[in-house]
Amino acid sequence: MEELRKTVIKEIFAHGQDQKKVLVKGWVRTKRVSKNVAFIAMNDGSTIHNLQVVVDLADISESNLYDVQTGASIAVTGKLVESKGSGQALELLAEKIEIIGKANPDEYPLQPKKHSLEFLREIAHLRFRTSTFSAITRIRHALIFAIHKFFNDRGFYNIHTPIVTGSDAEGAGDMFRVSVLDPQNPPLDENGRVDFREDFFGKETHLTVSGQLEAELAALAMSKVYTFGPTFRAENSNTSRHLAEFWMIEPEMAFYDIHDNMDLAEEMLKYVIKYALDNCSDDLDFLNKRFLDEEKRKKQEERSEMNLIERLEFVLNNPFERITYTEAFDILKNSKPNKKGKFNYPVETWGMDMQSEHERYLVEKHYKKPVIVTDYPMEIKAFYMKQNDDGKTVRAMDVLFPQIGEIIGGSQREENYDRLMNRINELGIEKETLWWFLETRKYGTVPHSGYGLGFERLMLFVTGMGNIRDVIPFPRTPKNAEF
Repeated sequence: MEELRKTVIKEIFAHGQDQKKVLVKGWVRTKRVSKNVAFIAMNDGSTIHNLQVVVDLADISESNLYDVQTGASIAVTGKLVESKGSGQALELLAEKIEIIGKANPDEYPLQPKKHSLEFLREIAHLRFRTSTFSAITRIRHALIFAIHKFFNDRGFYNIHTPIVTGSDAEGAGDMFRVSVLDPQNPPLDENGRVDFREDFFGKETHLTVSGQLEAELAALAMSKVYTFGPTFRAENSNTSRHLAEFWMIEPEMAFYDIHDNMDLAEEMLKYVIKYALDNCSDDLDFLNKRFLDEEKRKKQEERSEMNLIERLEFVLNNPFERITYTEAFDILKNSKPNKKGKFNYPVETWGMDMQSEHERYLVEKHYKKPVIVTDYPMEIKAFYMKQNDDGKTVRAMDVLFPQIGEIIGGSQREENYDRLMNRINELGIEKETLWWFLETRKYGTVPHSGYGLGFERLMLFVTGMGNIRDVIPFPRTPKNAEF
């Protein structure tokens, strides 16, 4: 007799046949025993739905089920039958149950009850086993696949940019140093400072904050490239929006101006959100119910006007409004919330950096659609952005979403060597560390553009979660690198 091969639960729900014999392996979510029968809910991670295993206690005694406890791993051989209960078409009538790995019920922390997200972060090695985090993990995978497919289908080349770098793309300064020097007794130079010439790379190096500068080098030969890699910020911030390690998608395109850049960003966001709606419906339905439960606990004025699915469809169904920073500033300055002192950050002086509350007002209240803001004041944007002829603004663009605020930041890049050099000198940036970047403006320079999408910020939007630590498997935050 041919040995049964394992069937995944997702396939059972999609293509399972009544009276078919199957072997299923997974983890026990719950076990319930009545007079003559036991019911086991098991899950193997392939779907949000548990498979109900029905055990006739005349065939498999209750004593033999003692170690079938929440968290244990089991293999069940049996026959698929039409379910008598609601919620699923098929259930598994067990003929044989093998316990693969026990889980002591007195020690296993994930008992079948509601656990707080804070508690689950403390046991991040186990939180994949919850419905919430298995759904997030499947959606995360789907979005990663969709992003690669989007760019591949449009003739982009994926570039692996360095994680260890000697340059600071953003000029932020909050970077993690990479060094092999003895921290107790480092070599010193003639001025008494740490001599990084003695370090592994012969210079001071850090973990990257962005792959953009290196991606630009590739774009100026390959025309269209993108990075999708980890980036690091040593900002000592413990908010629900900050991570020390996160993932960035950064396309760079030669011969693209700011308008081409906006078109691509809008097309990409709509593509990946539609992919999630089309391919993750069960997980999104589950997270939508969770989102609505969370909203009920908020004050009336803090509740979202849209549920999770409506929010995703809101992005798909509306063309993104495109306005300049000056237009946005005038709208915000003259808005009721600003005049009545409702903004935490009053809008008073042109040149201020917009906060999340301002961005959300533009999207959710004023335009009621996603918004792209362009032509920001030069002083609040990075050195590499294309300078406008007014001498005050640059061709930056920020894409603003409901609930999130800024989800993409980008610009047309400054391709003019003299203008770029002047800006670097104005800001006091060490041009010696960027000689290779500057040379691209001397040898066959062209107009080019790009943007950055923080992947975890996209995950927050698509899943409806409130804390960025819950959309990455193992969050890295101040005083936390446990797993």
